[in-house]
Amino acid sequence: MDNSTPRNPVLLIHGIFDTKAIFKTMTTHLTKRGWEIHSLNLVPNDGRFGLETLAKQVAEYVTRTFLPEQPIDLIGFSMGGIVSRYYLQRLGGIERVQRLITISSPHHGTLTGYLYPTLAASQMRSNSPFLEDLNRDLEILDSINFTSIWTPLDGMIVPAQSSQMPIGQEFTVNVFLHAWMVTDPKSLALVEKALNSPLKTLTPSVSPATL
Repeated sequence: MDNSTPRNPVLLIHGIFDTKAIFKTMTTHLTKRGWEIHSLNLVPNDGRFGLETLAKQVAEYVTRTFLPEQPIDLIGFSMGGIVSRYYLQRLGGIERVQRLITISSPHHGTLTGYLYPTLAASQMRSNSPFLEDLNRDLEILDSINFTSIWTPLDGMIVPAQSSQMPIGQEFTVNVFLHAWMVTDPKSLALVEKALNSPLKTLTPSVSPATL
């Protein structure tokens, strides 16, 4: 790692039906490479509560865990990426988060959101008012290092291209299962690369790289 690159604490945000346990492999991988890793369980994790409520839990965790002047990096998997965005774009997180990495997150909605009759699931449906509102000012994320990592083979994010964003850095990786995106070595390597990125030097709208 370039010693001139700030190494912030990293907070991991899980997806729907998951817990922080899904990040066991990623936590081990990044801890061995010198990062201070944090995670929390969003409650409830079954989508009964709206994404706004879960984002408030993230904000509360950050406030009680880190000093006010401590910048952090966020990694959000699946729903966790949308929760992270709400924290940044609506709850002031943009003031202290320097890198946001979303992994297989439905930035433009997913058809699987129609499979569950819950509030959070409805907010992650294609063209939902929640996502439309969040995407109106997504350029806010251009002020930080934003990276989207996704797989075109995703069966949970439908269509998989929903994970694409018109800003920041984008990587695609050929991983066959949604949950494998937080354990696959190729995906972990891209996470590490994004965390190593020098601040405020990512070029918006770069072409995706495929592994």
